[in-house]
Amino acid sequence: MNVKRFGVSLEEDLQQELDRLVIKYQFPNRSQAIRYLIKKYSVEDEWTENAEVAGAVILVYDHHKRELQSKSTNIQHDFHHLILSVQHVHLDHHNCLETIAVKGKANELRDLANQLIAIKGVVHGELVMTSKS
Repeated sequence: MNVKRFGVSLEEDLQQELDRLVIKYQFPNRSQAIRYLIKKYSVEDEWTENAEVAGAVILVYDHHKRELQSKSTNIQHDFHHLILSVQHVHLDHHNCLETIAVKGKANELRDLANQLIAIKGVVHGELVMTSKS
């Protein structure tokens, strides 16, 4: 990867905020923090433009809730073309964590995640998306 150097002018308060981010997220330097911020917003643009992205749907749910498993399975079958793998972990006697690796158009992934998160008995759910590149 070719690296190009350039100068950046910032107001003092923005420069202090950048330095705060460098410390908080333990970036080795300001350049790495700027790279991270640019990539973060670039990836978010891909989501809004319905680009092909990858990600994970994270669900925590009470597996004792009636019909939750069958509803989840039915939804996943409807979106089988987006699902790469599913990992199911027992957190305790009642709660499970499911991580569903996905790849596809951002809008379809949102639709899948929203349907899964809306199932009665899901305690928490979140879709995390990233760029494929």
